[in-house]
Amino acid sequence: MRKYIEIVADLEERILGGVIKPGQKLPSIRQLSETYQCSKSTIIRSFTDLQRRHLIYSVPQSGYYVVGRKEPASLADATSFVDFSSAAPDPSVFPYLDFQHCINKAVDTYQDDLFRYGTLQGLPTLLRLLQKQLQSYQVFTDIQHLCITSGVQQALAILGLMSFPNQKQIVLVEQPTYHLLIQLLEIHQIPTLTIKRTASGIDFQELERLFQQEPIKFFYTMPRFHNPLGTSYSQKEKKQIAYLAQKYDVYIIEDDYLVDLEHNTKADPIHIYAQSHVIYLKSYSKILFPGLRVGVAVIPEPLQEAFYAYKKLMDIDSSMLSQAALEIYVKSGMFDRHRQKIRLSYARRMEQVNKMFREWQQSTNVVEAPLNGGVHSYIKTKERISETTVKTNLLKRGIIIDTVDRYYMKDSEKELLWRINVSYVEEARIAKALGEVAEVLRL
Repeated sequence: MRKYIEIVADLEERILGGVIKPGQKLPSIRQLSETYQCSKSTIIRSFTDLQRRHLIYSVPQSGYYVVGRKEPASLADATSFVDFSSAAPDPSVFPYLDFQHCINKAVDTYQDDLFRYGTLQGLPTLLRLLQKQLQSYQVFTDIQHLCITSGVQQALAILGLMSFPNQKQIVLVEQPTYHLLIQLLEIHQIPTLTIKRTASGIDFQELERLFQQEPIKFFYTMPRFHNPLGTSYSQKEKKQIAYLAQKYDVYIIEDDYLVDLEHNTKADPIHIYAQSHVIYLKSYSKILFPGLRVGVAVIPEPLQEAFYAYKKLMDIDSSMLSQAALEIYVKSGMFDRHRQKIRLSYARRMEQVNKMFREWQQSTNVVEAPLNGGVHSYIKTKERISETTVKTNLLKRGIIIDTVDRYYMKDSEKELLWRINVSYVEEARIAKALGEVAEVLRL
């Protein structure tokens, strides 16, 4: 990382964290160059960056000061409740000023392109940039296989509706799985089969039987930080899925929506083991803004013609403004800095959950409380307490919790699992709130 980026990140953290107060004067350029052991020009460049993002301002013949801003409302201020049911991202960790700058820059840079339709595949300069970014996730592909979509949801809709070259018709999904995909499959009455997934994974003998005996066109899976379970497949399991896909000509849709929260650099995707049979999907909603509506899909060549035919009918092309702003955000290094910030923020929250879950695992009433990364996990108890009773008693204590029922197909057998999501809960409130949950669930 370039030196000035390190300095900007450090000063930004100290300003937003309240260590350096609004209106407070910053140390001089000379003092900071000595502190950070860098040139004065590097400090000046850092100050210029912070000024552009409205964090500091200069006073001639005096120095630089922190902008007297309205403090961002914390999650505790936004609501009196601790909400373990929401998957909404924490607004306090998102880069509004940075991205606002990128949008303004995008309008200036791509003003001519914004008044015409783009290409079905996406903004060419963004595609080249994302090809390099995907390599850091161990996804290696040619640019012609990449497609910018209006969020991962659009890619799933297209893939669910279109025909596949294997001439098969049935979609296979894990249970539980992503609730909006379930709704898509049910609304369009797409033939669907299910396979049970637990903290221990899936039954690979059953997976092979389904691949062999049923006309499965694709198997949808979230191998990393599964939603809602929060669990991840081992590398051995990913390799086995890839092997079976190639053996029985079944495509895999690998929804890697939380790859940016991964700390294990050796956690390779399924895509690396079976590129010809894997459609890899990456979202920017959880790492940036849900309203950005930009995702990237890696589409094997045999599927491209049908995929683009459907995409053209849906939206002609994805938002050029969003694509241009994302390109500037990634190219400037802001994305990497923000990814590190949010990864650490969510990791600290899950540490609080895992610490409590380690204690709960000793309880005779706890069947499952897996230790996960990402942003969510779940609790399964031996004693089946009324769902209404649990929710009502916790609501009285200012805590919202939910089950995972909506993550099951209508006709599937449902397990009573209590979902714990920390993306919308302040770190400081997690331990106390989970203590209240333990009391109500009689752990």
